[in-house]
Amino acid sequence: MRRRRFLKMVGTGAAGSLFLPEWALGSEGGSIRDLGREAAPAGSLSHFHPGPEDVHLVILHTNDTHSRMDPFPMDGGPFQGLGGAARRASLIRRVRAEHPNVLLLDSGDIFQGTPYFNFFKGEIEFEAMSAMAYDVATIGNHDFDNGVPGLAEMMPLATFDFVSANYDVAGSPLESRVRPWVIKEVGGVRVGVFGLGIAFDGLVLERLHEGVRYSDPFAAARRSVAELRAEGCALIVCLSHLGYRYWGEVPSDTLLAQEVAGIDLILGGHTHTFMDEPDVYTQPDGRHTLVNQVGWAGMRLGRVDVLMGPGGGTTAPANLYHPRGWASAGYSVDNSLD
Repeated sequence: MRRRRFLKMVGTGAAGSLFLPEWALGSEGGSIRDLGREAAPAGSLSHFHPGPEDVHLVILHTNDTHSRMDPFPMDGGPFQGLGGAARRASLIRRVRAEHPNVLLLDSGDIFQGTPYFNFFKGEIEFEAMSAMAYDVATIGNHDFDNGVPGLAEMMPLATFDFVSANYDVAGSPLESRVRPWVIKEVGGVRVGVFGLGIAFDGLVLERLHEGVRYSDPFAAARRSVAELRAEGCALIVCLSHLGYRYWGEVPSDTLLAQEVAGIDLILGGHTHTFMDEPDVYTQPDGRHTLVNQVGWAGMRLGRVDVLMGPGGGTTAPANLYHPRGWASAGYSVDNSLD
């Protein structure tokens, strides 16, 4: 699989829409080792037309890595040679070396899928993510595969935050480790990150989620958005393990984007969807909600760049920024990183 190249630029101004020219972070088929050279135009921000007070944020994200610590074996399978935690770490280091304002996020199902989980119960996965300096993750259904006590036992190995707004963990062993949302200040911008988890029915045995209760994700999302805006967050990110899209009214990322206003970026998981570019939904107030997902098994690292400009745009008077432009890129994690 070659590096995927996809792009989307959306701009919003304080007084209406601002459409910015499209650009790509690298060229299709190029080597990941050349990321620094190929991404130079984006790093210069010339295509964003930044003002002196603008802040360029880079959001890197994964989902459904499923204990895939090593690349897929060279056995003739469709994914041979793809993935691997060491390669992902190498790519993350390169991006951070070029951009000071990086957030690294995960949308759940960190566990289950290889013998690493069977033998080490999640220790290797959390230690690797900590070494990569992940900032925030949410909880997927497979993260309960060793039960609530098993998940809680591994959590001290994680140096990053866990968020889930619609899993009530009060009174459970997860109570001290999982919050509905967290706020990260990046480049002077307050970024709110909350999580949503899928319903347990048919996915997680009752004894495995004992003490953790599922609630309506859309109600939890509305509550989280209101609280984060009140805390002065200029950008709100949802780490969702609901799934991309279903028939009917089953909660999904696409329904969430349409029914809950105020979320700037939904980074999804669960359905293992390889998206060639984010979906973009325009809200009644003119803001945009982006929905993205990057497959599974760590075969791709997602990237969304956000240009934050001064000028309000939220109900918090102390907030100085709002999203002024977006761009996205996806990178295959493959043997070009060896």
